[in-house]
Amino acid sequence: MATPPSQPTPRYVVTGAAGFIGSRLLEALVKHHASESLLAVDHPLPSEKRRNLAVAPGVPFLKHHDFLQALDSGAINPEIIFHLGACSSTTETNWTYLAENNLGYSQRLWNWCAAHRRQLIYASSAATYGDGSHGFDDEAPLEGLFPLNLYGKSKHDFDLWVQAQLATAAPRPLQCVGLKFFNVFGPGEAHKGRMASMVFHGWNQIHQQGFVRLFQSHKQGYADGGQLRDFIYVRDVVNVMLALAARPIVSGLFNLGTGQARSFRELIEALFAALGRTPNIQYIPMPDDLRGKYQYFTEATMRKLAHAGVQYTPTPLGSAVADYVTWLTAEYPAIKA
Repeated sequence: MATPPSQPTPRYVVTGAAGFIGSRLLEALVKHHASESLLAVDHPLPSEKRRNLAVAPGVPFLKHHDFLQALDSGAINPEIIFHLGACSSTTETNWTYLAENNLGYSQRLWNWCAAHRRQLIYASSAATYGDGSHGFDDEAPLEGLFPLNLYGKSKHDFDLWVQAQLATAAPRPLQCVGLKFFNVFGPGEAHKGRMASMVFHGWNQIHQQGFVRLFQSHKQGYADGGQLRDFIYVRDVVNVMLALAARPIVSGLFNLGTGQARSFRELIEALFAALGRTPNIQYIPMPDDLRGKYQYFTEATMRKLAHAGVQYTPTPLGSAVADYVTWLTAEYPAIKA
């Protein structure tokens, strides 16, 4: 991809553009906007992520630090920044790296959008809710949340920082929206490795061994494979982001899930159904180091987004999984069911 010309032509910027959600957003934007009005931003691209940018041929690309320099110098002046770039590993232990990459970088983008009255839509995370003991309500005070890992802390710290900025009389972006993504799955996640969704891993397990492994339950009231998550299809996430971008009067920190928790067993049964196979699930003990940290239930409250006037109907789980399976089959034709 070519470096963009030194003039303020890109209207829409997507950071993390070669990542999972970023690449799907870029794919949707390309369908409605000229390539020269878009800009893809990311870290230098490893080979496993380059294929994600194939969805946006002709869209200029900048490395993430070069993008900051282009903003600060006035070489570009976008209308909207979709900030989806971050280290998303929940096992990352280098706080210095996370503080610079997830927190400091986000602060610089927020300050630029505030100074230039531009729109900023950024990725927060449901990981900010920690163990869920305080619920998953995006209208609850942020100060009562305690993330379980440093990734969640980096996202939570930025949410708190934004809240503090908005409490002052200092300039603010024309629009500032943070989205607490729940369990997103769908096309473009293969590069995430062990952090990819259970749909992706299950699809591979079925083709390799004919069955899927799920964790046994070690908590009363939950059957094996009965741990619950709010699974949301990536195409629904993209549609909500585009709807928000079209409504610059809406600002705030919002959950983005379906509002309905489903079990891992239901998810994998939908996967077998999409492949036309009889479910074959084996349950394995949860590793000891996970048992005290594992969430058995997540479910987004979605009232706040609806009250902001952004209405959407989530794709039914079975339909979303089936659509994803169709994509996987086309993307990896050498793997046969």
